[in-house]
Amino acid sequence: MTIKAFEPKCMKVSILTAAIQELTPREIRDSDPDRAIEEWIAYAREIGADHIQLSSALHPTETDVPPEAMLDPVANTLDLRAPFTRARAARVLAAMKQHQVGITDLGYFDNMLHHDPAIRTKKYDFMMRVFDAASLLGVEAVCGFVGRNQMHSMDQNLEDFREWFVPLLQEAKARGLVYRVEQCPMPGWNTTDLFHNNIAYAPGPWIALHRICEKAGVGDQFRIHYDPSHAILMGQDTRSIFQYLKDSGYAFLIGGFHVKGQVIDAKGVSAWGYGGQTMERGDWINGQPSPNPADQLHAWLKQIILCTHELPGTARHDPLAYLQNRTVDWFDHQLAARELLDLNIAETALVVEHEFPPARIQDKDRLRPILQGSISFIRKTDEAAASMYALQHEVMAAQGMAVQGRGREPYRS
Repeated sequence: MTIKAFEPKCMKVSILTAAIQELTPREIRDSDPDRAIEEWIAYAREIGADHIQLSSALHPTETDVPPEAMLDPVANTLDLRAPFTRARAARVLAAMKQHQVGITDLGYFDNMLHHDPAIRTKKYDFMMRVFDAASLLGVEAVCGFVGRNQMHSMDQNLEDFREWFVPLLQEAKARGLVYRVEQCPMPGWNTTDLFHNNIAYAPGPWIALHRICEKAGVGDQFRIHYDPSHAILMGQDTRSIFQYLKDSGYAFLIGGFHVKGQVIDAKGVSAWGYGGQTMERGDWINGQPSPNPADQLHAWLKQIILCTHELPGTARHDPLAYLQNRTVDWFDHQLAARELLDLNIAETALVVEHEFPPARIQDKDRLRPILQGSISFIRKTDEAAASMYALQHEVMAAQGMAVQGRGREPYRS
C-alpha cells in the first residue's frame, strides 16, 4: 500500500478579450493600438483572470463580413494593420509583468477555406501576422477556425484543407506554434442553407483532418480548442465526445478549452429541430440574399431559434437538462477532461468566452461584476473537480480503496 499525497491540479483560467470589443474606445486605440492590450491586461486582473486569450481580427474597415451581420462581433484587441514589432511586443510584455497576467494563446477566428482566392489570401496573410505576433510574445498556440469552401461538398473540402490549410500548419511548425481549432459549426456565417460552415465541427471530422495533417508532417500542429456550447448545439454531450476520442486513440487531440455554455430552448427545437430555422428568416429578399448586412444577421436563426449562449454561472443548476444534453454540466466537463483526455492539467487553458446576449454590453463597469462572478464560478468548479479527481484517482487508488457509485456514463441515453 502506498500513501499518496493529496495534490489537486487546476487549469489556467483565462478570458477571451472579445468579452468587451470596445474596452478602449476606438478613437484612442486606432491611433495607439497596443493601449487596447494594456488596458485589457489591467482589466483581466480586476476581474480575477490570471491570463487572457488575446483576440485579433481584421479591422472593421477591412473585413469581408460586416460587423452588422455577425451574431457575436469579433474584437481586434491585437491590431495588426501595422506589423507587430519587437518594440510593440516589449510594451505588451511589460504590461503583463506589471499586472501578473499571462497570455494563454492568440485567437483569430475566420474562414481560412474561403472560396474566393483574393479573400482567402488576405486571411492567410493576416494569419501570418498573428503567428509572428505569437512568436514575439512567447505564446505557443494560436486558436481559430478551419472554415469551409462553401462552393464545395464536405469531401471536396478535405482536399481544400490539404491544399490550403496544411501550408498554414507548416508555417506554424516553422515558428514552433500549435494551431488549436474551435469546433463551432458557424451555421449563420452565410445566407445559404448550409449548417456546417466550419468543417472541424466534431470528433469524426477532427480525426479525418488530423490524418491529413499526419501525412503532411504537421500532426503535432493540429489540435482542438474544445467548446462545449457547440456540442450542446449539435445534441452531443462532453463526456461521450471525450470517451469517443479516447476509444479512437485520439485523446491527445484536445489542447485547450473555451468555457461557454449553450441553453437549449425546447420550444424552438419543437418548432424547427436541431437544424434551426430553415425558411422565412428575413435574410433573403425578393428571391436572393439581402444586400443589407443587418438582414443577413437573421441567417443565425439556424442557431439562435433553438438555443442561447451561456456565460458560465448564469444559467440555473438543472440536472435534468444536463442529462438531456440541453445545457453544460460544468462539473462533469472538468471531471471528464481529467478522466478521459491526455492533458497536462496545469498547462491547460480554460478560457472564459463571453457571448451571453443580455450581457453583451460595452460598459466595463457594469460588466465587471458579471465577469468576476463567472470567472469565480468556473475557477471554483475546476478546483472542485480537481479535488474529487485527486482524491478518487490518486489518493484512494494508491491505498486500494474502491470509489462508490457509477457516475455519469458516456453514450447513455
